[in-house]
Amino acid sequence: MSDIPKLLLDSLNPHTRKQAEHALDSYSRQPAFLIHLLQLVLATSNDTAVRLAASVYLKNRVRLGWLDDDEHPISLTDKEALKPQLVPAMIALSRPNEKAIRAQIAESVSLIAELDFPERWPDLIDQLVQSINNDDFNINLGVLETAHSIFRSWRSQARSDAFWSIIKLVHSKFLAPYFGLFQLTISRLLASPDPLLAQTMAVLVELFYDLTCQDLAPEFEDSHEVFFAAETGYFMQLMEWNPPQLHTDSDEPTPSLPSRIRTAVLEIAELYVKMYPEMLARSQSVGAFVKKVWELVGGGKQLGIAYDQLVSQSLRFIATAIRSGAYRDIFETRDTIQGLIAGVVVPNLPLRTRDVEAFEDTPLEYVKGELQISEISTPRQAAADVVKALAGVSSESEVVTTTLVFEWISRALVEATQVGEYGWKSKDAAVYLFEALATRSGTLTQGVTATNPNVNIVQWFADNIFGDLQAGASGVHPVLQVDAIRYLYTFRNQLTKEQLVSVLPLLLSRLDSQDVVVYTYSAVALDRILSMRVGDSTTLMFSSTDVQPFALRLLNALLSKIEVQQSPERVAENDFLMRCVARVVITAKQGLGEGYADVLRRLVAILRVIAKNPSNPNFDQYIFESISGLILRVQFMRLNRFIGGALPDSITTFEPALFPPFTEILQGDIDQYIPYVFQILAQMLTLHRGVPVDYRALLPFLLTPAIWSQKGSIPGLVSLLRAFLVRDAAALVDAGQHIPVLGIVQQRLVPSKVNDGWGFELLQSVVLHIPLNSLRPYFRQIIMTLLTRMQQNKTNSFVYYFVYFLLYMLAINVDGLTPDYLIQTVDEIQPGLWSQIVTNFVIPQTNQLVVKDRKVAVVGLTRLLTQSTHSLEDPNVKAWPALMEQLVGLFKEPKAFASTAGADAGTGSGTGMTNIDLEEQAAGYQAAYSKLATAVVQQADAVAYAGNGDVQSYVSGEFTRLFNVQPDVVRTLAGQQQNQSLRSFLLSLGISV
Repeated sequence: MSDIPKLLLDSLNPHTRKQAEHALDSYSRQPAFLIHLLQLVLATSNDTAVRLAASVYLKNRVRLGWLDDDEHPISLTDKEALKPQLVPAMIALSRPNEKAIRAQIAESVSLIAELDFPERWPDLIDQLVQSINNDDFNINLGVLETAHSIFRSWRSQARSDAFWSIIKLVHSKFLAPYFGLFQLTISRLLASPDPLLAQTMAVLVELFYDLTCQDLAPEFEDSHEVFFAAETGYFMQLMEWNPPQLHTDSDEPTPSLPSRIRTAVLEIAELYVKMYPEMLARSQSVGAFVKKVWELVGGGKQLGIAYDQLVSQSLRFIATAIRSGAYRDIFETRDTIQGLIAGVVVPNLPLRTRDVEAFEDTPLEYVKGELQISEISTPRQAAADVVKALAGVSSESEVVTTTLVFEWISRALVEATQVGEYGWKSKDAAVYLFEALATRSGTLTQGVTATNPNVNIVQWFADNIFGDLQAGASGVHPVLQVDAIRYLYTFRNQLTKEQLVSVLPLLLSRLDSQDVVVYTYSAVALDRILSMRVGDSTTLMFSSTDVQPFALRLLNALLSKIEVQQSPERVAENDFLMRCVARVVITAKQGLGEGYADVLRRLVAILRVIAKNPSNPNFDQYIFESISGLILRVQFMRLNRFIGGALPDSITTFEPALFPPFTEILQGDIDQYIPYVFQILAQMLTLHRGVPVDYRALLPFLLTPAIWSQKGSIPGLVSLLRAFLVRDAAALVDAGQHIPVLGIVQQRLVPSKVNDGWGFELLQSVVLHIPLNSLRPYFRQIIMTLLTRMQQNKTNSFVYYFVYFLLYMLAINVDGLTPDYLIQTVDEIQPGLWSQIVTNFVIPQTNQLVVKDRKVAVVGLTRLLTQSTHSLEDPNVKAWPALMEQLVGLFKEPKAFASTAGADAGTGSGTGMTNIDLEEQAAGYQAAYSKLATAVVQQADAVAYAGNGDVQSYVSGEFTRLFNVQPDVVRTLAGQQQNQSLRSFLLSLGISV
């Protein structure tokens, strides 16, 4: 392992990364690899870049290998060797220049603790507590940062009894030394403003939030006054503490340590307002905090960038206190509202020099920051949120706030007429403030969903926005162009379709801008407008016909902005553009006409460039969505006979274009892209009636074990194999290739908690399409594999899959695969086993089936109850009445029985096309599996023979047949259940018991 330091450095270089990663991956499977990495991290003689790379690799190896079900799990021996060394390592990395390395090790501790603490790491907290040293605050800082890395995940964790037991365990061991260290630190800090003590205090305050974010332990209630007393509490003392020697340059983005501490204190104050207002009322702390906030940010002027976090959190605290409704006496008066608007809101609205520089120098970061409306992270956003909070206190305060804000907006619009920077900045602030005032509620996906009734969205757009949207690049400042685009984006739901259609050409023209923020915001707005739905339905507002006149021009503008870049990294930098490409392709469908071929050519060219160095997972996702969307267009046209009624065969355009780059991706082992390739191959294969030679040549490669070792590839591989089975199972059997398919199911998929669902999906296609005569030698072993997993490693999801698979086999109409054959096979494994499975799993699980699975369940239960002689024999007959009752229960969901195969296939009837939403189905790249919304291959209705919407006719026919043959048996079995609904059900079938 002596060459690991060089390999780590090589892994940072795009030219040597692939080879280095392969070598490191090979080393990572050797015993003691993690310990060796940790030693590299701790060795101060190593280059800092090597140490940092080693710490990152260690974290990632833990992330991807700590679970037994992971692709390459870490051995138990290595796990147990590593854990005791991590806390001492954190403490050893206590020097200031090792902060970045320490953060990676802390993340490793957090990842392991989340999985192993406390059962498999019982002494973790003891290690931390025992390491506290009252004489060495470098050590204490390492201990506290480690604790924070573990406990900060509590902030977003859902409550449960098991989780609360962990919290109580931590409290019992950690709180006493924590309180002691807090007291020691603050006493020394207030006496001597030492930077190390200040860093320690900052983490102590952050830990306070971690330890109280779920519930208050008695220790916190008992010490409440110590921390929260309005004048003498620790937190109020920290709000006052601001020694000049610890100040930083106010024009630099890094906050000073006093600002960081005060920001964390205000986060705690906000938490208490939300969760423990009665505690704050007891100490009368809110008024004291409001006073301190006013002293900090209420002076009517903008503070420097170094104070951004503190100002933002101060305003978040104010907004939260207003929304709580508990302090109306403070915030509801006209004077207070006017004071907040003038002293807090208005000063934080204007763009600063740094904001304008970000607009020009880091435009994509600027756009991303603007779009993060769910996370208030800037003073400007926080000031706008205060306005929303003030307007939301009551209808009366909404009127007052609207009146006062409009007074300021009117003055700003007058000032906007001035030439130069002051003028356009005033207009920008007015637009931003109006948007805040007009918005009651909204989301990033849906836009504004409720507005202030005291303002007129459309009229204000006509009076103040439309001119800026219409003006050319030389007409108004780019910031005002962006404001106009953002206004449309924000209030898209408040405009009619006709109004939106009228401005789409203007948005298209803004794509020709040379300003990155302008054309990027235009792409974002176009994407979200084209994704709008009609009311609460799944029907898209904009159809292919609506976008057809400009779809190709729009795609050309978007792709041109991407293609002009030079390096792979720059080409893939702006994922907003590629996301809009995907949206236009999905919406336009057949409206692209013959122009789709050129779009495909350009997408393939872009793909080949970015494949040289994949760098942006979101861009990757959307380029493959775009390619898949073009293919979906072919499927749509085939099903709906577009282009003058002709049946297009344009799938042959895609395969010559896509096979070469896909081959390069597979041969180059570009693991980020391989999952996408398999999904699109499956999508294209489904458009063939048979299996073309090029696909058949790929099959041996698909059946090699190595290709199934990448977890993210498995869903696409399963989809591709299912497509093979649907189209030519006979050839697969003739070549003996069904045997390795079964091996993959039994060895790779079913035993895995992560992939067992995919195993069952593949098994469904196997039993449906491969003749039973070819499966018979392996059928019992398949059942044995499933039962072994049930016995040794059962999960709730596996039980669900198992029961559904049994019902699926009972339901499908395959020669020889009868209910009696299945029962006989199971009972040959162990006499009476079928009866146990039915009683313990099938009956309890049936009423848990989701709606989409219930049609198969109804048909399967019907066949089991009416076509099986073994079901009428002991011991199975004892379960017959209970199974019958489950069948009756399923009929309470009649909508489950309608076939959805046609709609799902993309016929345009309301599901296949309109349900595609990149936000919902494919929200960016995921390491495990990146699902393409447009490449979903819908399976045919396996029980279509039983009817589409009238399954009851099938059920009635089967029970009538059984009743005609064995009326006494039916009456006897049904009579055992003293259930009126069962009798009513049988009567509805014409059977009287």
